[in-house]
Amino acid sequence: MTKPPLLMLIPVVIFAGFAGLFLAGMFREAPGEVPSTMIGHVAPALTEEVVPDTDLLVMDDFTTGEVTILNFWASWCPPCRAEHPTLLRLNQEGYRIAGLNFRDTADQAAAYLKEYGNPFFATGFDHRGRVALDWGVAAPPETFIIGPDGIVLFRFIGPLVGDDFEQRFMPMLEDALVQTGS
Repeated sequence: MTKPPLLMLIPVVIFAGFAGLFLAGMFREAPGEVPSTMIGHVAPALTEEVVPDTDLLVMDDFTTGEVTILNFWASWCPPCRAEHPTLLRLNQEGYRIAGLNFRDTADQAAAYLKEYGNPFFATGFDHRGRVALDWGVAAPPETFIIGPDGIVLFRFIGPLVGDDFEQRFMPMLEDALVQTGS
């Protein structure tokens, strides 16, 4: 019997490598979450622009001694529109929410908040999306929970709706409030 040529083993080795990667991914602690390099670090810089007719979000807003929810959103974003009632409800329940609008126009962002309600105590406006990139945000909506000392505690990708909101985001928020004594 002759030995198989070495080139015939390459596909088997490649397949085994991919199978190993997939298997390792299946047993990760939180396979649906994309890790963030921001967790545990001071919140990155913000824009100096504001959505018209709102208060400007500044870095000092993250060090007030309260937990802050920072929501990246856009008026043209269907998932952002879907989560907007949730943000309004969280605001009515007393949660401190800031909004950072990006890749939008100032007029459309302001009109959206005027028409649908403004859940944000302050906003930033990042029309080019550069600040969003500093935060690691690729597409809206994304939401960060920031501790009372300005440290990013959690990142949530996607709209704050349904079971994902109830089973993932709210426990993150409750954990942040317990951890910080807020």
